[in-house]
Order: sequence, then C-alpha cells, then structure tokens
Amino acid sequence: MRDVAEIVVTGLGVTTAVGQGKEQFARALFAGEHRFGVLRRPGRQLDSRFVGAEIPAFTPPARVAARDLRTASLTARVALATLEEAWTEAGLDEADPSRVGLVVGGSNTQQRELVRAHDRHRAKPRFLRPGYGMSYLDTDLCALATAAFGIRGLAHTVGGASASGQLAVIEAAEAVASGRVDVCIALGALADLSYWELLALQSMGAMAPETCADVPEEACRPFDTGHHGFVFGEACAALVVERRGARPPREHAPYARLSGWSVQLDGNRGPNPSLEGEVRAIRHALGTAGLTAADIDYVNPHGTASPVGDRTEARALRESGLTRAAVNATKSITGHGLSAAGAVEAVAALLQMRHGRLHPTRNLHDPVDDSLHWVRGAAVEARVRHCLSLSMGFGGINTALCMSACEPGRA
Repeated sequence: MRDVAEIVVTGLGVTTAVGQGKEQFARALFAGEHRFGVLRRPGRQLDSRFVGAEIPAFTPPARVAARDLRTASLTARVALATLEEAWTEAGLDEADPSRVGLVVGGSNTQQRELVRAHDRHRAKPRFLRPGYGMSYLDTDLCALATAAFGIRGLAHTVGGASASGQLAVIEAAEAVASGRVDVCIALGALADLSYWELLALQSMGAMAPETCADVPEEACRPFDTGHHGFVFGEACAALVVERRGARPPREHAPYARLSGWSVQLDGNRGPNPSLEGEVRAIRHALGTAGLTAADIDYVNPHGTASPVGDRTEARALRESGLTRAAVNATKSITGHGLSAAGAVEAVAALLQMRHGRLHPTRNLHDPVDDSLHWVRGAAVEARVRHCLSLSMGFGGINTALCMSACEPGRA
C-alpha cells in the first residue's frame, strides 16, 4: 500500500467567476454569491442564450512578460495567474526546480480560441499564425507554465473529462509519493468552451436549457428536485502537493494531508453515471486512508444538477454510509468548471476546513434525498477533521479524494 502519511497541500490558487484568489473566493463561498447570467464571450454565441458564469477582468501574473501573455489563450492566462498564487504561497522560488513537477488536469481546453481562429482564417487559411501549430496542443499549457516558473521535474496533462481536476491532484500525489519529485502542482485548467461544445452538451441533455436565461440565478440547482442540467462556469485552480520534510519548514502550516484517493472505471463510453463505480471509488479511497464512513465529517460531492447524476450520487453516499457527514454543492455557486471542477472543489473543501465553516448550497429547496445532511440556505460552523471530495467524468471515470487535518504543531 502506498505511503500517503506525509503528502500535504502547502499552497492554493483559484480563479473563478465569483472571485480571483483564495480570500475573494472564500468570501463568495460563505456568502453564497454567484455571477450566473447569459454567456457573452465571443465564440460562445450562435443566436443562443446559454446560461453560465464567466470570469470578469482578472489580475495577470506578474512574472510573465506582457508579450508572452498577448499570444496566450484565456485558458493559459488564467492558469498562469492561478499558478502564481499557489506558487508564491508555497514558497517554491526556493525549491530545487528539478524536483518540482506539474500535472495539468484537462484536455482540449482551448476550444473557443481554436474556433475563433478557424472562423477568422477560413477564407485565407495560409494567413493562420504559425504559433497555432503549438497552441492547439495540450502541451502548450505545460510549456507556458514551465517556462514562466522554471519547473524542470515533470510536466504533463491528464484527461478525465469532468474528473480531470481531481485526477490531476491524484496524479500529483502519486508523483510525490513515488519519489519522482518532491513537489508537484496540480492545475485544473479552465475549459474554454465554444458554441459547438455548448450546443452538443445541451442537445444530449447534460446542460441546462436556454429557457433558464429568463431567471439565470435559479438555473443551477444541484441535488434539488427542480434540477435540469449543469450550468457552465469558468474556473481554474492550483494545489501545491509535497512530501512533508522534503524542504525546510515554513511559517505556515499545510492546509491538510492527502490521506487517501481512488480512481475507478465503469467500462462505459457514455455520459451516464454508475452507482457501482461511485461506491467503489468512495470505499477504496476510505480504505487507503484508513478511515470509515463514520470518520468523514464533510463531503464535497460532484453535484452537477443533472437529474440522473444527482440521484445516483446521493444514493452512492447513502449506500456508502455517509449519512452523518455534512454535504454541500460548490457548483451551485461557481457553476460547473468541467476540467477544472475537481481541483476547484478540492480548494473549496480545504478552505472550509481551514475556516471551520461550510458554505451554503444555492437553490436547494427540495433535496432529492432527505437522508443526507445537507448544508442549505446559509453557511454553518463545522469542525472538519476528515473530508471526502468526489468527481466523475464522461467515459465512466470515478475519482474520490480524502483530505485530513494535519497534526497540530507540525509544519
């Protein structure tokens, strides 16, 4: 069994529609704020009224030259700014660059930028800029980040659909646990959807219909019987994962210990969830952490507001014995970040652990399962020693991550 006793999170970065940086994000979470409305970015409109939450103007990263940012996509610019926050908090300028790694969660994350390039150059394709030959690849995001921050250990992307962000955290933990690197940053990349992806997701019934544009603040309803599909939300998050003791101690204590994790597959190409797969992921993560369901104080679920997905996940929590744990849904505030979701929700869980508060779940009036301990209309005080975060992705991917409070007095 892997040794996870000393794998800790020492830095966080987050950029969402409700706030850039940990402080803004935490305030918005506990207040239950939102920015849901009709999507407006160029390349997302096609005589449509798609509902979602878009990041407003954000502070660019200080260490990246303006000329490099000019040629970077929205996904890349947000990633660099988010990574800078986590990097600075963890003090990684003092780390050996050859022992620092990066795992980016998400594939095909820059679709809107690509569609816009295609539309601009369709009549004269030979005027397409040469940089397109690199920017269409997932590796371009790794290259920009490693060049800007001097990362020399490892860098790659992992694709797990909506589980990509949490899969990146798990891959980072595995890289540290195996000794490949001492520090690894998990980055849940912003999924920059174009109208093509939005139309397809809406057609398959996964995304909330355009009729929600009439009252966008009520569109996102995870675990409520009035749910009708997910609502897209731009987001990005970064977590610094490291082996405790591999670097000199720092002033601030780690956020938590990554005590256990699991990746389980359904063997299913489709978008439909699997109760058996979700239960297996939960039980295996608890087993690797040496915990029981009774030890878990709080669950941050996948909770997309898909009618089938919500009911399946609620049943998986119940059948796994997690009826005592408090449950809320971060997507009710941020929207569904797709590739970034699992990383954003891990950050949300860690901030709630640190603040001793759990954020409300917006629009949860009539829960799909009354046996679970929902956090509904307002934030509540809570001491969280062990929490469980869940992410699922199209193609039968189920991930679960246990995070546990560190022992007092240990940095």
